[in-house]
Amino acid sequence: MGEPIKTIAVLVANPALSSILTMVLASVPRFRVRPFESELALNVYMRLAHVDLVVTDFDAENARADLVTRDLRDDSGIENPDFQVIALASAVTPETKSLCIEAGIDEVIVKPMSPRYLLERVRSRLRQRAKQQQTQSIHQTLRRLASHAVPAPDFPAGSNVIPLFSPGRPLPQH
Repeated sequence: MGEPIKTIAVLVANPALSSILTMVLASVPRFRVRPFESELALNVYMRLAHVDLVVTDFDAENARADLVTRDLRDDSGIENPDFQVIALASAVTPETKSLCIEAGIDEVIVKPMSPRYLLERVRSRLRQRAKQQQTQSIHQTLRRLASHAVPAPDFPAGSNVIPLFSPGRPLPQH
């Protein structure tokens, strides 16, 4: 069975950059890439469809990465609240770092960057999340199995005799 399709949303300031990033990300057959021109369009889409990762931009005047991320993380109507965010920034300052942490941005990539570098970071983030989800699933299964486990019999301490018959039942005659 192949890997599931991952949906990536792209909301960046420059339409040309958006087109290039969308094209490079869409070159991976298991990625469904959706470019957006506004935060509103992205928000509406995420309320209707599962999005695994959002690529957003600090240079967008009306949709700055930290504000978009904060709005999306605060929205209880989002289909998949466990999405990741990669933000693009012209420079990373102490203020930018603080805004990223407060908003819940997972990673920042400094522009200019190669679109192929973004592709590798997206792949890495999605692989990392898949491993985390697999580990969580294993732990949940183990907890579920442990809750259904047969309790160990209560044998008298120090005895190496295991009673085969319940007390009060006559022992077989051989």
